[in-house]
Amino acid sequence: MRTDERTAPAAPVAAGLRERKKRRTRDALLRTALLLFVSQGYERTTVDEITDTVHVSQRTFFRYFVNKEEVAFGVQDLVESHFLTALQARPDAEGPLEAMRGAVLAAWDTLDQALGEVVPVDLYMRGYRLIERTPALLAVHLRRSTGLEERISRLLAAREGLDADADPRPRVAAAAFCGVMRVTGRLWGQGEDTSVAAIRRMTEAYLDQIGPALAGNWRGPGAADAPGAGSGPAGR
Repeated sequence: MRTDERTAPAAPVAAGLRERKKRRTRDALLRTALLLFVSQGYERTTVDEITDTVHVSQRTFFRYFVNKEEVAFGVQDLVESHFLTALQARPDAEGPLEAMRGAVLAAWDTLDQALGEVVPVDLYMRGYRLIERTPALLAVHLRRSTGLEERISRLLAAREGLDADADPRPRVAAAAFCGVMRVTGRLWGQGEDTSVAAIRRMTEAYLDQIGPALAGNWRGPGAADAPGAGSGPAGR
């Protein structure tokens, strides 16, 4: 055996070790940042505290994350990708709303598997609640949700063989779904039960209301007495 043949595998092995080390460092930064955020608050946590706890430099931190905001949403990115993968895997026979409902429930059911060794599920859920309760993070979350909604609408269009730019239905369906998810997240964040089971139950119950809510008659017994009722185009 020639020398070059004996040493050839060294380069791929070394590259694999480097990649694993990078992944461990990034995961450690994510875990540490989330722990600090939920224990003392997002605004009160500094990048210096994160890097000092992990024993790396600021330069290393910024090699993986643009800023503190990005690390706050690092695990959320994994969860959203997990949902999109689940949506892509739904049976072709399912309609758009049925597919999204099945995908999000399946994503909650396999959340532990999706996060793997990055962060414990309980820590992610506490971090998600932190986002819902921190105005600065919630504003970013709402802005980011626009991008997720667009990705969902294009995935739905591809499933149905439609042009998302010409047919409004994929965007309408994605908007309805994401709207329900935003309501679910907000109400779950205000509650006492922080478990995955709690948000899964709420997700299922609220998604089941999309059809009836849009098609049904909402008027209650006191609607006729409400100011403006029965006047103008909306009241006719």
